[in-house]
Amino acid sequence: MTVLLIAVGAAVGAPLRYLTDRAIQARHDSLFPWGTFTVNVLGSLILGTVAGGATTGAVPGSAVALIGTGLCGTLTTYSTFGYETLRLVEDGAHSYAALNAVISVVGGLGAAFVGWALAAAIWP
Repeated sequence: MTVLLIAVGAAVGAPLRYLTDRAIQARHDSLFPWGTFTVNVLGSLILGTVAGGATTGAVPGSAVALIGTGLCGTLTTYSTFGYETLRLVEDGAHSYAALNAVISVVGGLGAAFVGWALAAAIWP
């Protein structure tokens, strides 16, 4: 049953990632990968909330599998983050590459922390 929940979450997360990335990137005339940054921070926020809720027992394991592993696992993308950062370096956009690396890590960790804190506030 867990594998099925993960597959269902992934089936929603993958197209959501693609559509969100394309919609955001289409609105920015910049080399910076705003779409990937957005899905990674959003996924970190969702995962932080789900994981925080799971530690209190408010979010069941089935929801962690569906949302945390399935949805967030395909919504977020470390490989694309790495590829886009290297592509920026190859294109000579070193400042964008450094900015992408720093704000993606800080933004992702910050969003996960905010999600965890939000879960603690919702489910004390």
